Amino acid sequence: MNGQQVHYELFIRRTPGGGWTLDMATENRAAAISNAEELMSAGKVAAVRVTKETLHPETREFQSVTILNLGATETPKKKKIVENLDPLCVSPQDLYTVHARERIGRLLEGWLERKGATPFELLHRADLVEELEASGTDLQHAIQKVAIPEAQARGLSVHEVIRTFTTLVERTIDRLLKDFRKGGMPDLDKEGFARAAERVSRDPERAYLLGAGVAVCIAPARTWPEKISRLLDLADAAPITGPPRGLALQTIEQPLAEILGSRTGLDHVIGLDLDLGGQLAAMTRLAACDTIDALMRIEPSVAKIMPPLSEAATRLARWLAAEDFQSVRVAITKRVVRDLNGPRRLRPGDAAGEIEVMRGLAMALTAAAGSLLQPEDVQAAFSQRSRMLVTSDFVESYLGGGERTARDEAEALMWLVENV
Repeated sequence: MNGQQVHYELFIRRTPGGGWTLDMATENRAAAISNAEELMSAGKVAAVRVTKETLHPETREFQSVTILNLGATETPKKKKIVENLDPLCVSPQDLYTVHARERIGRLLEGWLERKGATPFELLHRADLVEELEASGTDLQHAIQKVAIPEAQARGLSVHEVIRTFTTLVERTIDRLLKDFRKGGMPDLDKEGFARAAERVSRDPERAYLLGAGVAVCIAPARTWPEKISRLLDLADAAPITGPPRGLALQTIEQPLAEILGSRTGLDHVIGLDLDLGGQLAAMTRLAACDTIDALMRIEPSVAKIMPPLSEAATRLARWLAAEDFQSVRVAITKRVVRDLNGPRRLRPGDAAGEIEVMRGLAMALTAAAGSLLQPEDVQAAFSQRSRMLVTSDFVESYLGGGERTARDEAEALMWLVENV
């Protein structure tokens, strides 16, 4: 088995008897199992299944072994009805949709992280697609990972679906390389962002063209904060009004949402030295800065748990306070709720601090709910988190292992009950 390519796929079933959907593909076994358990504990799916996929070196096909089943995984056998045999993506343009970019990000997560790039950049930069094409196995592996569940869902052979996706990828790469060779892509350093947006705003391929200009413009950045800074520089230079401004900001929003929707990108913006509680507090403030700052002025317990924002994060928060980057704010708040539903401690080693940060976060997220989050999602997340505060291990840690007096323990338990 040495040298064989192995990855793990997480499938979810949203309703009992419903179809399986690929939710995640990763080379990290622990991450796949952890995500599966988190989804089940949150009650958002009816069943989860984790499989181990091993690439056979001779046949180049994946051999699948189920390593985890949770929930209503079994359904009565019934006649299979194939409603649609057409692949989900049939043209290069289909790969530029939000759904397609999210899947590309999952399939090529490791490669993109090594390159310090987003799916948006990969789809708009000739140098990146050439590197990916030259890597050989990374691209082939990604196509195979998406082809297997697609073939199973549509009743097609794996080889047939692989050929379809390979052809689609080749057409997309050829198109991008050809367009760059022709020299028709906007050069934002020479032309300026506003003028480029105005020039291409009436072109049928305006989003693709301006996206290429944006991707090349942020390419020299070596860190995620530098990329965000360059994107915000472009936002500052966007056209003042009209359709060109809408085009400009919508184009910037795509890579910005991808950076901040990823764990690595967002952590570099809010600070790598924060524990989970500090991260969630900073993310909440970033996504709803005006609301949280107002709450901090009247509620000391919220102000106490909020870490200061860096200069780059403060600048980003000012932009997010407007309505231009709504999907970016939603991406951040989804990460907050997802991590709240997870098993990690907010303040490892500090049980009292855990309660304080949870109380402050509850007030902050409730105040920020509405346009960003459904109140019931916030309530469900904190109900799940509260269960962790009444486990025997947490209570024992909170009470200090018998170091308190009986009265102190009683008062501490009363305070704990008030906050769960």
